[in-house]
Amino acid sequence: MSRPATSATSTSLTPRQIWARARGALLLGALILIGGIVLATMHSSEHHGRLDPRSADPYGSRALAELLKAQGVSVEVTTTLAGATAATGADTTLLVTAPDLLSDAQQSTLYGAMKGSAARTVLLGAGTPSLGTLVPGLTTSDDAPVAALEPACTLTAATRAGSVDLGGERYVTDHTTADSCYYADGLPTLVRVPGQGTADTVLLGSPELLSNERLDQQGNASLAMQLLGSRPHLVWYLPSLTDVPADAESEDTGTGFLDLIPSGWLWGTLQLAVAALLAAVWRARRLGPLVAERLPVAVRASEATEGRARLYRKADARDRAATVLRTATRSRLAPLLGVPVQDAHAAELLLPALSARVPATTVDHRDLLFGAAPADDAALIRLADQLDALEREVRTS
Repeated sequence: MSRPATSATSTSLTPRQIWARARGALLLGALILIGGIVLATMHSSEHHGRLDPRSADPYGSRALAELLKAQGVSVEVTTTLAGATAATGADTTLLVTAPDLLSDAQQSTLYGAMKGSAARTVLLGAGTPSLGTLVPGLTTSDDAPVAALEPACTLTAATRAGSVDLGGERYVTDHTTADSCYYADGLPTLVRVPGQGTADTVLLGSPELLSNERLDQQGNASLAMQLLGSRPHLVWYLPSLTDVPADAESEDTGTGFLDLIPSGWLWGTLQLAVAALLAAVWRARRLGPLVAERLPVAVRASEATEGRARLYRKADARDRAATVLRTATRSRLAPLLGVPVQDAHAAELLLPALSARVPATTVDHRDLLFGAAPADDAALIRLADQLDALEREVRTS
């Protein structure tokens, strides 16, 4: 009588199962990508940055730029040293928002342009890294908090403005003709150093009074407009860590791919990367020690066995499967051989009793019960068959 064929259960996932598992993550990724693209598109034409005259953010300076334009002062924004040095002239004010970001070579180039022109140069928050080159004879002391300070000097722009929000860098000067104003703990936070002809250099210890959120406080707007609006043309220089030195620009005029991408798209890509990382952390498996729990329903032994087999095969865990098979066999053999159950996994106690009951013929008992992990699936199946045969032989002997 022939036996009915049993259907083999495949452990590989079907396309439908793969889609069911992955569709949630794919949908979330698609929503994040679409949202990032929309946000980047909406903001790609806007400018955001500290002291950027095109930025309406609280720390931007668009309000001051608009006031200067209303007074007939043209405002030119540049982010390169070459653009800053090329635009200096007797009718020009050069504003450097972060002189400490300039390299030594860039500072030397800028100082040469300052000395060779009749323009006014305004340096914001210049500290030790830049003062030695840009304004020889000045040093700085400890920073002071930004607060409302009185002029305490005869500089016309300061006396007209009155109290302003200043602080930050405090300067010590050797220039006897310099104007020192707005003292904080005995040292000035505004210094004007006269130059050749109509040229001069103005140092502000803190740039806070130029920001949108502080411009309408104290006499901030008055002082800023007098310092930056004394000439008909204002060059607003925004240095950055990616600013190319003037000599390098003259040698390399090529434009890289990243230079062609709007800054909003770059920020959008960064946000997407962070969102993807957070999603991966959120969806990652939390692995920990195995915890036995009672099943809410009765599961047939064949189904449980098949499920475990799938898990072992998916994880390629032949060593774990072999250990489980050998441990269960030793636990069942020990009572049959008269060995205490607690000693079932001690080879020096179990193997002598087994050899006395069933002499080893073709299979080494030690290798069978305590050997190495199978090298492949065929070896694992062969091990299971041999363990079954050994147990039957012990029971029938």
